[in-house]
Amino acid sequence: MVHVAFKKLNMSSILNKLIGITLLLSCLNFVSCSKDIEENKPTLPVDTTGAKPDPTIPAFKTHQEWTYNLNMYEANVRQYSQEGTFNAFKTHLPRLKELGVGIIWFMPIHPIGKKNIIAPLGSYYSVQDYKKVNPEFGTMDDFKELVNEIHKSGMYVILDWVPNHTSWDNVLTQTNPDWYTKDANGNFMPPAGTNWSDVIDLDYSKAGLRQYMISAMKFWVTEVGVDGFRCDAAEMVPMDFWDEATSELRKTYPGILMLAEGGGSESYHHGFNMTYAWNLHGFKKGLLRDIYSGSKNANDLETYLNNEVNQIPKTESRLYFTSNHDENSWEGTEFEQFGDGANTFAVLAHTMYGMPLTYTGQEIGLDRRLLFFDKDPITWTENSYTELYTILGSLKKNNKALWNGEKGGIPVRVKTSNPTSIFSYKREKGEDGIFVILNVSGTEQNVVLEENFPGAYKEVFTGEEKSFDNGGELNIGPWGYKVFKKME
Repeated sequence: MVHVAFKKLNMSSILNKLIGITLLLSCLNFVSCSKDIEENKPTLPVDTTGAKPDPTIPAFKTHQEWTYNLNMYEANVRQYSQEGTFNAFKTHLPRLKELGVGIIWFMPIHPIGKKNIIAPLGSYYSVQDYKKVNPEFGTMDDFKELVNEIHKSGMYVILDWVPNHTSWDNVLTQTNPDWYTKDANGNFMPPAGTNWSDVIDLDYSKAGLRQYMISAMKFWVTEVGVDGFRCDAAEMVPMDFWDEATSELRKTYPGILMLAEGGGSESYHHGFNMTYAWNLHGFKKGLLRDIYSGSKNANDLETYLNNEVNQIPKTESRLYFTSNHDENSWEGTEFEQFGDGANTFAVLAHTMYGMPLTYTGQEIGLDRRLLFFDKDPITWTENSYTELYTILGSLKKNNKALWNGEKGGIPVRVKTSNPTSIFSYKREKGEDGIFVILNVSGTEQNVVLEENFPGAYKEVFTGEEKSFDNGGELNIGPWGYKVFKKME
């Protein structure tokens, strides 16, 4: 009996030691895994659904937790390098991080349809398969690695999604031809009212199509780790589909960012967090074109900005830009459209009231229209434009006055002696403050401030220090600009 008792005692002791070692190893493993996640994502994932969070997804409760102070960058992979691949793009991540980029929006990366292709390489927006990548760019593993590296760099990824139409030879034309809109003869047809000959229209009255599209979007969130979608021609798709899609996507990733390529305020009521500022600029229309032509002035900018503040939900934002892939290729570069006012309007877009967008090449002052259907690679250099966009990017990220919605400061116009030519405004949040003065005319302006406000300020481009306690005078050249940051 004594012998048996001794054996039981030893076994118990051994078991206790093994349990202790197991617990120690588990703790070490937890620390190691947590460290890996921390290093690979901008923010450590949190469990918001009750299920174990997917380590590839930074599961914020709302998009505001990570988008409020970021700049967006539209990446044209085909033209980004001579190779035009994901791997070649990856080498630019340190440069983009230095530029102040927070979100990288990739133009569609799916295979491009061959039937009725617009030669020679076709349009990104003619999608052949929603769950694959264009072999021109690399493999799915290449893209997954790129997304991972972007996250490691502290940046995020949104994917351009084309829900309204597909290529003529999309896999769905074989598996589910009934999901397409048909003409009177029962044939596939391009979206009504367009000249988009390389694509055919989808019919969202079909429940199966809706389920498929939501499933395909979920794939890119759960399997690849993207942080949101820029939805092409979003307002051409029934809004009740977006109710379904955004609701389902947020069950997987509550903090997903949904950007609608549309300017209507209705999108905010159907799950979108951001819309385009089309009334400010786009497709040969918009206030910026009118101001540059002289038909509108700084007072019209004030009216526009006040409407933005009143119409955009404080939890959401607008996307402001002077260029994007459509503008650059079809309407002209920002220099063609705005001449000497290009940088002035870039400053406005970065400081006004929302999220600024930089299109591929703007940060080096690219002065040509990129070919849309053919190879047209950029040669990258750094210059004064790089400095301009880097300063503006840093300001957006670090100065609370410029943050989005309720996290930032409301823009308030500052009265001057030149109300039609000078648009000046200030934004304040906590201890941070920004004062912007833009000459939106082609003539030099001697500006007298008709208001005063306390604090010492420094101009972000020149380092000039100035106080506006007693108003003041400033001289600003044609299409000139000054951005003053409140000093600590």
